Amino acid sequence: MSHLLLYYQRPEPATWVFLSSFLLLSIYFVFHRFFCIRNLDILLLILLAPGLMMVYEGRRMHLAQDQSVTTEVLASRPSASWQVGGAAGRDRARFVATAQPAQPLPQQQQTVQGVAPAGASETLLGEAIGSSTQGQLGSPLNNDGYPTPGVPTETSAASLEFYGFIALLLACFLLMIRMLIDPAFVRRPLLIPNLSIGGLSFIGVSLFLFLMANVITSSPLEQRERGPSLGPGYALLNMLPELPTTPDGEPTGSSADRLEDREHWLPNVARILAILSNFAIVFGIVGVGYWHFDNVKTGIGCAVMYLLLPYTAQMTGNLEHVVPAALLVLALLAYRQPLVAGMLMGLAAGLVYYPLFLLPLWISFYWHRGLKRLLGGVGASLLLLSGLLLLEGFEAFGAHLRSMYGLWLPRMDGLVGVWGPGRFHADFRLPVLAAFILLSASFVFWPPRKNLGTLICGTAAIMLAAQFWHGNGGGLFMAWFLPFVLLTIFRPNLDDRIATQVVWGRKVARASTGAG
Repeated sequence: MSHLLLYYQRPEPATWVFLSSFLLLSIYFVFHRFFCIRNLDILLLILLAPGLMMVYEGRRMHLAQDQSVTTEVLASRPSASWQVGGAAGRDRARFVATAQPAQPLPQQQQTVQGVAPAGASETLLGEAIGSSTQGQLGSPLNNDGYPTPGVPTETSAASLEFYGFIALLLACFLLMIRMLIDPAFVRRPLLIPNLSIGGLSFIGVSLFLFLMANVITSSPLEQRERGPSLGPGYALLNMLPELPTTPDGEPTGSSADRLEDREHWLPNVARILAILSNFAIVFGIVGVGYWHFDNVKTGIGCAVMYLLLPYTAQMTGNLEHVVPAALLVLALLAYRQPLVAGMLMGLAAGLVYYPLFLLPLWISFYWHRGLKRLLGGVGASLLLLSGLLLLEGFEAFGAHLRSMYGLWLPRMDGLVGVWGPGRFHADFRLPVLAAFILLSASFVFWPPRKNLGTLICGTAAIMLAAQFWHGNGGGLFMAWFLPFVLLTIFRPNLDDRIATQVVWGRKVARASTGAG
């Protein structure tokens, strides 16, 4: 893209935060009604940006330290030719640096020329990295390679990332409270964006093309094999590479080269899937506004706000974020057809496991009409995804099936985010998980009369609550709840959209035929 657009460079995330925040305020802030709930909602959405930036800067500091330390160590050994592949922990606060000779020599020649064997060089490299990071982080490292709890300075990468996750979860907590009390708001005046439909459409199309161009031109990062250390999820989805869309999120060294050389089709499949998923999210939001809110400007305004948020620019190419989000938004769009909605929700739950906790809410909504079709669609999708795991071989089928459904005890090791080593003790994650399960089950009973509005805000609340016990960076998976939060903010009064009135069935079909 740089050759097509005169050496275009992707904007820094901090630049995107400032620009998008001013645009959000100028387009959506209600200046003639300063003290209104819509303005508070916009400020809550902007509060997600500081924590996201702190996590991003903390991880970039880790990557910079990784590269600088590796360069210094290898520069002090000029007798060998080295090819460095940085493997910074994308989902961890720690980083691991690896290096290997480009043309390895036999051990006898290495000894003669004064070059240490491979095992010894890796040991020396690890010792040098450990000593250097100890000085850069300003704190000693424990046996696991993490800074000792409470010792890191405020400017260190570990503490910056930790406080970033704290800020993210605080913003998520405020949004979750907002979603839980939303059914109590009876009066919902129509507050349309400050820009016309034509202006919103132009900005939305431009943003979408800009973000998708970043996806197309990104260099893939090789994914790791999923297992209990990565949390529950679908093994086949994890085979696809991640597509970084930030300026310094590109892979360095031989990691990207090995991925491109070995399997050319995987990055292309990932790019196509990322583009289709982002398009499905935008289309689903606009479709909900047009078909279910009876206001296309509201749907376009929600979609443009989603594209403007700093999170969208950073995580556009992360399939674990956008694919389940797209399926959930399309399930909401098809809520009048329980079978289709159930199939889409089953696909989302099979890919990342966490949407399974939406079933109590959706079952309660369809209790009087459409329940069997909903459960049939969910079951069919889960059965299909389970059968596709056989493509990996029968020997790995059991492990992949356990990973898909999370059939293991809550893990205590290998956690990232606020539950990582040196942070909040992992044992406190268990009561948070228990509270989350109780919250999910409580939607069976309240509110007693569920409509489309409670379905939207309840889905947002549950996916927000999942961030608090997520073991792989809870707070970063914003695509799972942002579309539903935005639709809740802009939605009209939907008290009449209950299952017995709007779900397609024989009675509804006969009524529509008679009215025609």
